[in-house]
Amino acid sequence: MTFTEFNILIIGVAVMAVGMIVAIVRLLFGPTSPDRIVALDTVNTLVVGMMIGLGAYHEEVIFIDIAIVYAVLSFVTTLVIAKYMEGSKEEVN
Repeated sequence: MTFTEFNILIIGVAVMAVGMIVAIVRLLFGPTSPDRIVALDTVNTLVVGMMIGLGAYHEEVIFIDIAIVYAVLSFVTTLVIAKYMEGSKEEVN
């Protein structure tokens, strides 16, 4: 990789970090539970993207492997939370 490709990777990771800060603010101050869950899923997606970007920057494959496992666990967690919220919504009605 050349010097400019490294710069592009770092800029991309920095942009994702800014997006993560915005999503964390939404996670902490979201008005409803679904808003907070979407913010949490957004944070998880940005973490996966940052791990892949940093793995490409450091030229380490282990970051990619960990990102794949983290993405699968994040997806399953989102499904479990959605199922839990669906069940609690039915009990209220």
